[in-house]
Amino acid sequence: MKQGFDNKKYLQEQREAILARAAQFDNKLYLEFGGKILYDYHAARVLPGFDPNVKLKLLSSLKEQADIILCIYAGDIERHKVRADFGITYDADAMKLIDDLRSWGIEVTAVVITRYAEQPAARIFKNKLERRNVPVYTHRFTKGYPTDVDTIVSDDGYGANPYIKTTKPLVVVTGPGPGSGKLATCLSQMYHEYKSGVKAGYAKFETFPIWNLPLKHPVNVAYESATADIRDFNLIDPFHLDAYNSATINYNRDVEAFPLLRRILEKITGGEALYKSPTDMGVNRAGFAIFDDEAVQDASKQEIIRRYFRYACEYMMGFVDRETVQRAELIMKEMRLAPEDREVVQYARKTAAEAMDANKGHDGFFCGTAIMLKDGTVITGKNSPLMHAASSLILNTLKHLARVPDEIHLLAPDVVASIVRLKKDIMGKTSVSMDVEETLIALSISATTSPTAEMAVAKLKELKGCEVHSSHIPSPGDESGMRKLGLNVTSEPQFASNTLFVR
Repeated sequence: MKQGFDNKKYLQEQREAILARAAQFDNKLYLEFGGKILYDYHAARVLPGFDPNVKLKLLSSLKEQADIILCIYAGDIERHKVRADFGITYDADAMKLIDDLRSWGIEVTAVVITRYAEQPAARIFKNKLERRNVPVYTHRFTKGYPTDVDTIVSDDGYGANPYIKTTKPLVVVTGPGPGSGKLATCLSQMYHEYKSGVKAGYAKFETFPIWNLPLKHPVNVAYESATADIRDFNLIDPFHLDAYNSATINYNRDVEAFPLLRRILEKITGGEALYKSPTDMGVNRAGFAIFDDEAVQDASKQEIIRRYFRYACEYMMGFVDRETVQRAELIMKEMRLAPEDREVVQYARKTAAEAMDANKGHDGFFCGTAIMLKDGTVITGKNSPLMHAASSLILNTLKHLARVPDEIHLLAPDVVASIVRLKKDIMGKTSVSMDVEETLIALSISATTSPTAEMAVAKLKELKGCEVHSSHIPSPGDESGMRKLGLNVTSEPQFASNTLFVR
């Protein structure tokens, strides 16, 4: 993919902007840290050149000056909300984030479970962390919110929350996904700080939408598509336009919340609020690191199509409603895009159709997959009694990259036979067809005795970032395996079989 984003410049400018904002306050800034700290693959896809872990590097460079507070909404824990790019729940993601930060020498000061009401799953999560010596605080729903500012900013409102002791001038408040309670935690802490005589400040770090790009720039439209399930939409910040006669971009929740937030800040500080607009609150410098706008626009348009496919599949699986899919489709059409503008789509569909034609008269579902490599080469794969279509695709691609002739098998026959026996005779599975994770294990075992398989394994790293499309919703083993390989996968919103429960 053509690069369009200067990651080094972004890191430098972002660090300077945060420190400059912190210097405006009484040696205490609460920074609401939106988006994903780690593995921000959405940003990496729409801003080619963006390091998905650049925010972690940013925090690492600030770790001597920053405490970390991690927020998670109790309702997300209770309903087992899933982070789509990892396929893990938000509570698991929170624990993973703690581990990842520790691996960089960054300790989380505290975890806050927000809007806590003794939900059973949230209570279990709290117990798990506390028994592993992670400090956990619980914040109830704020009394008086959202209309009674006098109650909100009182001992019955924010004051009812326990104060989280921090020691460093910058406090980064983050959490998995939107609605985690980051803002309320920042304001609650500010209330306690002012009561003790510390004139703390608040600022917001959010990558998207990018405030200094046009409203309908594909990067900003891709953000709308990514948040179709929560109905976010971008708009020109009316407060900024009124105060400075300058058009900047923000999103609906920040604009809608600003009048109340300004009143709360004025009540906490006892004076006029520093910020005249939601844009004023932000410290985002991503827009200044774009050096090839055409490359960024092209990448963002592809992400809009990916999001449409994802929501269409999630609708089939019961995770989102019909309105979410319709919104994602409308956004795609407004940008004059179609599913077929994702090149691998037509190859996957054609491969599935060819498999069906070749097996007329036979029972079963015939699936096709396609991958586009970084040099533009397209490889396809189809399912068989022994292998899922995605597994066939991976092996075909590795053969191409390693220049292995088609007639040579990468998997040792005895290894495949052993897996089939295990699945059929021991585990009692009705299907012995191998998914991607099983195929990768078989390939790694085969590599111990086969130099050809070893060559293929060495090529796995070259798959990272390649585009894949499937004619059906991948099985859990396919989805997990392809995710671990770093593939950008989309699929048609249909299942590979009529079986409701797969053994």
